[in-house]
Amino acid sequence: MKCRHCKNELKHVFVDLYTCPPSNAMVNTEELNAPENYFPLKIFTCDSCLLVQVDEVKKADEIFDGEYTYFSSYSTSWLEHANKYVDMMVDRFHFSSASQIIEIASNDGYLLQYFKEKNIPVLGVDPTANTAAVAKEKGIETIVDFFGSSFAQKELVDKGIQADLILGNNVLAHVPDINDFVGGMKKALKSNGVITMEFPHLYQLIRENQFDTIYHEHFSYLSFHAVKRIFESQGLVMFDVQEIPTHGGSLRIFAKHKDDESKTISSNVADLLEKEEKAGMLTMDYYNNFQLVVENIKYSVWDFLISMKKQNKKVIGYGAAAKGNTLLNYCGVKGNDLIEFVCDASPYKQEKYLPGSRIPVVSPDEIKKYKPDYVIIFPWNLRSEISSQLGYIRDWGGKFVVFIPEKLVF
Repeated sequence: MKCRHCKNELKHVFVDLYTCPPSNAMVNTEELNAPENYFPLKIFTCDSCLLVQVDEVKKADEIFDGEYTYFSSYSTSWLEHANKYVDMMVDRFHFSSASQIIEIASNDGYLLQYFKEKNIPVLGVDPTANTAAVAKEKGIETIVDFFGSSFAQKELVDKGIQADLILGNNVLAHVPDINDFVGGMKKALKSNGVITMEFPHLYQLIRENQFDTIYHEHFSYLSFHAVKRIFESQGLVMFDVQEIPTHGGSLRIFAKHKDDESKTISSNVADLLEKEEKAGMLTMDYYNNFQLVVENIKYSVWDFLISMKKQNKKVIGYGAAAKGNTLLNYCGVKGNDLIEFVCDASPYKQEKYLPGSRIPVVSPDEIKKYKPDYVIIFPWNLRSEISSQLGYIRDWGGKFVVFIPEKLVF
């Protein structure tokens, strides 16, 4: 395999999570007697450009299909995050009814709806037809397709469409051809336009043991150094960056055309580059020994579940999230003998089964009926939101559990 950015031959394994099905490939009842496709989940570090990446064994068009079950609008904290972003961007860059906003991976219109409320023209691009259909119901024009250089030219530039703002939240890591993707943004961006991208920071993944954020949808695991290098290769430069708390620690990068002199480069850029360098992220040694950390978390999961089973404690999960499926499949949890069921607020996931483990997914209404002793919060990045919503489990002595960055019962 060659590096998806610099084409260097990949030799160094960052972590090997063995094989598992795609983490958002929920199983329908009629599919329970059918086999699932399992794919290797081995992550490499490029010793040339230091891009951390998965071997592409599951194609993007098979992952982001019409049955995709992740709908952004079912997280209240994520909606709040999107709303605050829109207010901040309008205040900073003065977007108006004369502007054009394009969101890549616009999902169900969770963010563009807030620009639309301000009468700012919006356009979404998303390859998943079912989420795009929900966005269209909100009056948000959405093109169902994958974004890339060819798309940008044919569907945007050739039709006289260019953006004052191109944004993408948690999509930069999801694209197999990251050079082509960034090149497409350059084409679709007006000469004085702005790009913002948000993505989980590799620094936090390693620092906080967030191995469960590794799954087939994430083709790349990104440091600021690597992203800066990729953007510069396509004629775009960073002029600001923010460290934000979403998804356990993310970056929001701000990019512009190389020859756009209307925007000064913030000191945040140099500061974050220095932070990563001081952490050792520019050396291969930094990427060693993560496998041992991951294995220790697996043993912690085993110890907890087996111990609770022996004590006849009732254990359920909350959040049919991709990260939870990575955790369960790597730990080899199968069936619902250790975890009775998983609750999720999204009706698109209810009455289905988790990929690999085949644990049933039900409505949160089942929690009060079952009265579990422990609720494992799989989307640990939403720990505060979920534990607040489910605070009533303490009425019968119930407790919450997370395993990332380490086991915590609270």
